[in-house]
Formats: sequence, structure tokens, C-alpha cells
Amino acid sequence: MKGTLEENYFQEAVSLLQHLISVPSFSNEEGEAADIWEKWLRDHGVKARRFHNNVYALSEHFDSQKPVLLLNSHLDTVKPVSSYTRNPFEPSIEDGRIYGLGSNDAGGAGVTLAATFLRFKDCSDLPFNLILAITASEERMGELGMRAFLPHLEEQGLYPAMAIVGEPTECKAAIAERGLVVCDVTVKGEAGHAARNEGINAIYRALEDITLLRNISFPKESTVLGPIKVSVTMIQSGTQHNVVPDHCSYVADIRTTDAYTNEETVKLLEEATSWSSFSPRSTRIQASVLSSDHPLTLAAIEMGLDTYVSPTTSDMALMHSIPSIKIGPGKSERSHTADEFIELEEIRLGMEIYETYLKTLSQILSTKD
Repeated sequence: MKGTLEENYFQEAVSLLQHLISVPSFSNEEGEAADIWEKWLRDHGVKARRFHNNVYALSEHFDSQKPVLLLNSHLDTVKPVSSYTRNPFEPSIEDGRIYGLGSNDAGGAGVTLAATFLRFKDCSDLPFNLILAITASEERMGELGMRAFLPHLEEQGLYPAMAIVGEPTECKAAIAERGLVVCDVTVKGEAGHAARNEGINAIYRALEDITLLRNISFPKESTVLGPIKVSVTMIQSGTQHNVVPDHCSYVADIRTTDAYTNEETVKLLEEATSWSSFSPRSTRIQASVLSSDHPLTLAAIEMGLDTYVSPTTSDMALMHSIPSIKIGPGKSERSHTADEFIELEEIRLGMEIYETYLKTLSQILSTKD
């Protein structure tokens, strides 16, 4: 197979991944990695564009009358955990694996999508335009990543109609993700002397509401994601043993669904509890559910790909009005772990899957037209 077009694209992808691993690209510190992406695209005859540390490119025969398919992955990583036994920035290849920080999450998916983009960028007969977007700050859902990038595209007159998000999914198709809201919750009472049983104990009030939250159910339930899940994960109160506390605070981790918006979910929790005041840190990480009859889903089913609900979040959560599916090489359980790696054969498989997926999606859309 050596010397074939497929092998050349594979070697290009592996070489790019090694280069990316060799530089730190922590969230909000991705400048050098963005430089690598920009240069790589230009070296391959692609007009690279950049907005902050988001690097993107359009297919050659861009037709404003066709819908836009966004091919997206992220270039940032988390910081390496202390239990690494090898240099996280040394891209070594051993026993069919490429080791290094970001190799699995989500460098493998990113370079594989990029190689796929190169193969299809000159095709004028596709029923959609392609935009390759390697975006920043995904690991923190940062304001200079996808949150800024989508409005930037709109300013350029570019409106993605659908998206493929490259993440390590074992090349299975994630058609849904839960949303997330973290709330700082406060409960007020009245201070008093514990010996005389004075005051109103804010802890007891908080416990009433926490017990309710533990068993809460909502009028509507998502057919795909099931019930909303609420977990109280932190609690703090009191100043000393003999003072009845007049204040208690706790943290609620809320895994939301498409049955309600995040804002509606918070409002329902406040209405259901007696004493708690909810302050969401953010409501931007919305649930994402792809309908069973959407072309993105139909293409996955036609290919025989396993579909599932992802337990992890991604930039899908920020594509609020864009139908999206998450597919990519690698395994999610390797992400954020010591001695991260991806199998070279997983990258090969990812290239095959992406190529076949775009062809299948193209046939489905052409048939619908």
C-alpha cells in the first residue's frame, strides 16, 4: 500500500499529529498549535483562515446555494496529570501506538478530519460545502473557542447547516449529549445560640431542599436522554459549634436534557424547592439530540455504525441550533489520563469511516433532493 494516495494521507496525518503533540496547547494557550495548523493547511494548498486560535478553511468550490457541513475538532488539551511516566510532549511511536498529550483527545480525530478534508475539498459535485474548523478552548468551553467562532462565521456570511464533531468515540456515532449547569445555591436562616435552640438553622432548611432534589422528577422527560439528573456535590455552613448558622451554601451539578432549556431547568428547580436560591455559573452547555430521521443519523445507520448517547460533553453543546453528530478515532476513557495514546490503526480506521460517511451522507442528501 506504500505510495498510494491513502497511505500518503495517513502518513501526513501521523506527521501532523506528532508535530502537534510536541508543543503545549493547553486551553487558552493554543497559539503555537494554531500556528502549526495554519502552516500545515497552507503547505497543502489550502487557504487557511484564523480567528483568535481557531483555524479554519473552506472547500474550493464553495457554492452559497448549498448547505454547509462543518468538520470540527479541537486543538487544545488539558494539562498532564502528575502520574505520567513519559514526556507528554514527546510524540513517540511504540508497538503501533503514538503516545503524547492530546494524541487521543482530540489530536487523532483532528488530523483525521483534516486528511479527509484534503481528499474532498476539490469535489464540486458534493451536495454540501465543507468547512474544516480546528477550534480552541473546548476543554474549558472558553469564550474564545466555539462560543466566539460561530458568531465569527456568521459575520462572514457562513451558516453551518450541520456538523461532524471529531472526538474519540471508537468511531461510533454519538447522536446525543447531556447538557450541564453547575449552580451555586444559597439558603438563609436566622442566627441564634445553639444551647437555647434559638434562630432558624439554615443547614436544616438546606437539607429539606437537598432531599427533595435527590428524588426530584420533572413533568417532561427526554425520549433519548431520559430524566434530568441533579447531584449535590459540595456543601458549606457554620462558623462555630454553638452558633445556629444563618447561611448555608451548596453546589448542584445538573445534567440537563432536551426536554427543557437549561434556563427552564433552573427555574423549575427554584420553584420546586422551599428555601434555595439558585445561581447558575453558566447555562451555555445545552443538551444536544440529533433526530432519528436526520441525514446525519441516517448516514450512520446505513453504514452500520453503533449509535449511542455520549456521557461526555464536547463543542456539540455549544452548537445550539446546528444538528451535529460526534464521531472519531480513539477511546474516550483514555482522555485526560497519564501516558495518553492512540493506535495508528485507529487513525487509519478513522480515515476510512470519515470518507465513507461523507460519501454516504452525500448520497442521502442527493436522493432527498
